[in-house]
Amino acid sequence: MSQIPLTHGVHHIGLTVPDVAETADFFVSVLGFTQVGTRPDYPAVFVRDTAVLLSLWQVQEKDRLVAFERKNTVGLHHLALNVDGEQGLASAFARLAGAPGVTIEFGPEPLGKGPSRHMMCQIPGGIRLELIAAAQKA
Repeated sequence: MSQIPLTHGVHHIGLTVPDVAETADFFVSVLGFTQVGTRPDYPAVFVRDTAVLLSLWQVQEKDRLVAFERKNTVGLHHLALNVDGEQGLASAFARLAGAPGVTIEFGPEPLGKGPSRHMMCQIPGGIRLELIAAAQKA
């Protein structure tokens, strides 16, 4: 028997990063997010696009930082965000390919057997970011 879900979508996603200012600048300058708040005592910066709020938290002890290893560490494997169609994906790829601190894992390609397309990169702070252009509904 199916139950009604107790939750209703994502409120926000919290990411711990080695340099909160650098990562916040990436989201604002490269992806066009808006900074909507800060918490200097932590420190943290809060950014959002039209659908999702990100809480970016500064690693407190950089000398104890442990980088995420996607195949063996429990936690966020990657952050996947929607873009507006194939043109949006192509524009995002071009912007990301020239952005400082970004490493492209793979450029736009079919997602599985398609028709949706996606790309993957690593952004400043070490987070893996996937951008997805969902197939247009006929």
